[in-house]
Amino acid sequence: MAKIAKRIQKSREGIDPAKLYGLTEAVTLVKERATAKFDETIEVAMNLGVDPRHADQMVRGVVNLPNGTGRSVRVAVFARGAKADEAKAAGADVVGAEDLVEIVQGGKIDFDRCIATPDMMPLVGRLGKVLGPRGMMPNPKVGTVTMDVAAAVKASKGGAVEFRVEKAGIVHAGVGKASFDAKALEENIRAFADAVIKAKPTGAKGNYVKRVAISSTMGPGLKIDPATISAA
Repeated sequence: MAKIAKRIQKSREGIDPAKLYGLTEAVTLVKERATAKFDETIEVAMNLGVDPRHADQMVRGVVNLPNGTGRSVRVAVFARGAKADEAKAAGADVVGAEDLVEIVQGGKIDFDRCIATPDMMPLVGRLGKVLGPRGMMPNPKVGTVTMDVAAAVKASKGGAVEFRVEKAGIVHAGVGKASFDAKALEENIRAFADAVIKAKPTGAKGNYVKRVAISSTMGPGLKIDPATISAA
């Protein structure tokens, strides 16, 4: 039997794995147990009553967290001419067209989020096998295929978080850092949960939000009472 590290054992003290915590209490407990030597990310996972193998049960979207994510996001933009200039002025880290496609095809991906103007999509489409598995393929449904590249870049830099349900029906995302105050984390969690709830697909039947849990990068997970996370 594997030996559990003392730090992990200590972080689990006082945690009831069967209890449904209120959001405020859960955030407090998670922050207290985020004792790693780096600023841990606070993560939320929502288990949904959907089967993403069916097109009418896919859950996907983007949410702008009111207090940002706490992490530096590098943004790449596929654009030409005036739109490329707009992207650079808005703070994009990498901007290009055919030249950027060649760089990505060569395996160099030094960015976290990808934006493209609509006219660039035939070109960007060639990168589906590279960007798709990484969840970086530009998509108009989440605002990353747009003519307003400046707004998209600013949103990405300011706390925009994409979400997409996985095979097991789980949606998860980082919603802040352990160094955030509790109120900021609660606001971010509620904003994320509300976006997921509003993205409920037409094919979803029965109980949509089955389980919700939060944790820090190195800390234990706590189950949350779904009734306590709605921004409403």
